[in-house]
Amino acid sequence: LERTAVSAMGDPAMNLISAEASTRKAGIDYMKWAIDCTQALGARTLSGPLHSTLGAFSGSGPTAAEKKRSVASQRAIGDHAGKKNVTIGLEALNRFECYLLNTMDDLSEHVDAIDRPHIKAMYDTFHANIEEADAIGAYTRNRKNVVHIHISENDRGVPGRGHIPWHETFSAIRKSGYDDWLTIEAFGRSLKDLAAATKVWRDFSESPEAVYRDGYKHIRSGWKKAGA
Repeated sequence: LERTAVSAMGDPAMNLISAEASTRKAGIDYMKWAIDCTQALGARTLSGPLHSTLGAFSGSGPTAAEKKRSVASQRAIGDHAGKKNVTIGLEALNRFECYLLNTMDDLSEHVDAIDRPHIKAMYDTFHANIEEADAIGAYTRNRKNVVHIHISENDRGVPGRGHIPWHETFSAIRKSGYDDWLTIEAFGRSLKDLAAATKVWRDFSESPEAVYRDGYKHIRSGWKKAGA
């Protein structure tokens, strides 16, 4: 089995867009450690909202100064990732979880500004369903930067049981030539800190097994039909 890695920036003391240089350095050091762990696992991709503190808000949208600090932080991270042959897939989150990067257009523009070959983007169907007027178009417009994809239902439960337009989604991904991981992302209440951060207050599936069993079948079937 191959491996992929995922992480998040949950501690405000490691915020990569902070005005405090020591705080940004702590975040960069954490990311270097996460990259080293990814390499040790034998994985080549580390994905997630690795651009700012999850669940932290300023009360307004991102400033030019915050984006400038983000670019500088990500360049330092990207240089280390290149040495370890690990690619970072930054994730745009919905407006209720972060404020720096909410849409694929914003994310892709930011990746272009960072201008490091090992800093790229990932696409998440859950967040796109919330933030994008055209979730599929948001993917296809920005395909050039996408290195990882989260298959996540609109309620973050079992893929295939909600209202994400899966046939159109899989068709667009196939037609784009994407040939990498389609990773199920679903949430439950078992990890309390993560459940609190993602605002998960109820179970979205009857069991963890249902997520990977039925979710896998859904992806295999949907992918096959999209290529018919």
